[in-house]
Amino acid sequence: MIRGMRWRFDPLSLAWAVALFLVLVLLATVGARWGWLRSFFGDVLAVAWVYVVFKAFVAARVLPLALAALGVGLAVELGQFVASAWHLHIPNRALRIVLGSTPDAWDVLAYLIGFAVVLAIEARCAAFRAARPRASAP
Repeated sequence: MIRGMRWRFDPLSLAWAVALFLVLVLLATVGARWGWLRSFFGDVLAVAWVYVVFKAFVAARVLPLALAALGVGLAVELGQFVASAWHLHIPNRALRIVLGSTPDAWDVLAYLIGFAVVLAIEARCAAFRAARPRASAP
């Protein structure tokens, strides 16, 4: 394991992961006809979802977890590229929807935006926690 990381359970992060997963499922099913919004916004949310899943079970600083989430998205995109170049086909329809089947530079941009959004939200939350007054002991 990478130094500075340890296993833990964070129920709040797990709740966010479940909520984001439900939004992603809605985008993939109900939002199937929403075109770029479904695909681009879904990819942005996918990075955030992977991040909160990691955060629910791994105690680490924000940047390594966010980079790991970005790495998952980029690995999926690389897999799409290799499958396309080698003319491979995923027979399972649900897996094709989840992993995608067409490599696209816009997907990489969406993953990068998702990475930046995660960093921005975590920075905002850290600033809020730092500004909150501490209760003093009586």
